[in-house]
Amino acid sequence: MPRITAERRAANRSRIVAAARRRFSRDGFHQTSMPDIAAEAGVSVGAPYRYFAGKEEIILEIAGDAFRVMFEPVERLAGEVTVADLVAAAIEPFGADRAVDEAGQAMPVDELLRCVVQAWGELLRHPELRQRAEAGFERVRGHIADALRAGRGAGTVPSELDPARGARVVMALLHGFVLQYTAFGLDDIEGFTREVRVLLNDAGLLRDPR
Repeated sequence: MPRITAERRAANRSRIVAAARRRFSRDGFHQTSMPDIAAEAGVSVGAPYRYFAGKEEIILEIAGDAFRVMFEPVERLAGEVTVADLVAAAIEPFGADRAVDEAGQAMPVDELLRCVVQAWGELLRHPELRQRAEAGFERVRGHIADALRAGRGAGTVPSELDPARGARVVMALLHGFVLQYTAFGLDDIEGFTREVRVLLNDAGLLRDPR
């Protein structure tokens, strides 16, 4: 039999991830089996196991896509950024109906974020998954802290703000956004972003008060 090409292998993997994302979003993580994912993807029952050890690995990859979509714009910010700039940059990609996964394939934002909320619960049950997620979390938190530190030096972030703790606050705002978007009907992304700026400005977090 001819060997599968790298391109075909990547396409098969993306197909399985997309199928899992649809099923997890629609039916829930625990109600979806690996055979369900295979059926959704239109592949053999054993095919998903050629790419993933189990459902946990798939949902971690899906959560990683959401993490990347949200935080890559934040990591690209440099210079005189404000706290509101960081939050707004992370939220902006979710104003569209679709985002792009790491393989370059379009994926529905709603599906993606529904899977993220489920992934949080799985991190409490699986220490290995939690360790992998924590590594990504800490990397992003470091980038945000660096941006806050630069903003503090430029006078766009209050001098009394501790960058490391401030980065946790920014990420907490973003996690709260995900939960509201997914579970509580938040659909006005533009308005939400505008009010983030207003609230942070009122709190004195846009500019150093000196």
